[in-house]
Amino acid sequence: MTSQNQLFDRLCRSRVNLADYSTYEIGGEARHLALPHTLEEVAAMLEGAKSKGLNPFLFGMGSNTLFPDHPDDEMLFFSLKEHIEFKLLPGRLFVSAGTSMTLLSLFGLYTGIDSFDFTFLLPGTLGAGIYMNAKYFNHQISDVLETAYVIDKEHPEKGIISVPLSSCEYGYKTSIFMRRPWIVVGADLKLPEDPKLTSEQTNELFAKLRSKNLPSSMLPDYFRHYTNELNVAAKQGFHVRQELLDVIADRSGKLHFDYPSCGSVFKNNYTIGEPMGKLVDRLGLRGTVRGGAMISDHHGNIIQNRGGAKASDVTDLVKLVQEKVEGEFGFVPEPELVIV
Repeated sequence: MTSQNQLFDRLCRSRVNLADYSTYEIGGEARHLALPHTLEEVAAMLEGAKSKGLNPFLFGMGSNTLFPDHPDDEMLFFSLKEHIEFKLLPGRLFVSAGTSMTLLSLFGLYTGIDSFDFTFLLPGTLGAGIYMNAKYFNHQISDVLETAYVIDKEHPEKGIISVPLSSCEYGYKTSIFMRRPWIVVGADLKLPEDPKLTSEQTNELFAKLRSKNLPSSMLPDYFRHYTNELNVAAKQGFHVRQELLDVIADRSGKLHFDYPSCGSVFKNNYTIGEPMGKLVDRLGLRGTVRGGAMISDHHGNIIQNRGGAKASDVTDLVKLVQEKVEGEFGFVPEPELVIV
């Protein structure tokens, strides 16, 4: 236990600004924050949190998360975005939960496999994608998942637990992971075919992917970094599929990466027949401002940090949309944004 406590103390940073770890660029100073690099370190952090009476909150890139203006000192925040691991197995690819979703599409780009194209420019990590069954265009994580691996944060001593796809209880942006005290630490993803690579080529590919990881959570940096990678890949002779270019066109057209945001704030209610962005448009709420936050004037389901926004500014706009939608359309929209 002593060595475990020493590892916990070594990994845990003090007085860290959470805004630096959020695509919203919002969040106050956290008393405890850690960036584990391995599964062993993740387990040690959970054990340490339990022994010290801290409430652990895990996240990846901070892309679907609104951190508080005044974080609770008894919370342990830790991001998995520096835990990046790949392992090629027969018919499947093991990927750690901290791996950027876009790195999956780059794996497909370099190997000619197109099943991960929809993950390009999804601003988050695989763990978050598995947690919420991340979706873009007509594809979602459940289409490519074979097995998820989790740790029970209430009983980390149980070790790694396997959760096959059939037990994930996936629906539209919902899963069993939202209802259990589990932390996703990795997954086996299905491959339509095994890449024809030697062991040396495989190691080189994975080293290349890790080198493409972007530590910053700033959305403009994210967009420039990975769109530039397509240009570099094309010059090196890799075939850039139209699906990847379509993602760039769609994201650019909606100004998804122009200002700090979480992307879509609310889940769509498909019983209504129109997406949330259009419902907000019909209510005339685009461009509404609270403090430093604004409902995007290009997309009604995006709330942006237009400069100096506080978490309270965003939550005020969330409540406003919920009240207006309930009054006009008879239901309270459910946020997909995780408000800490």
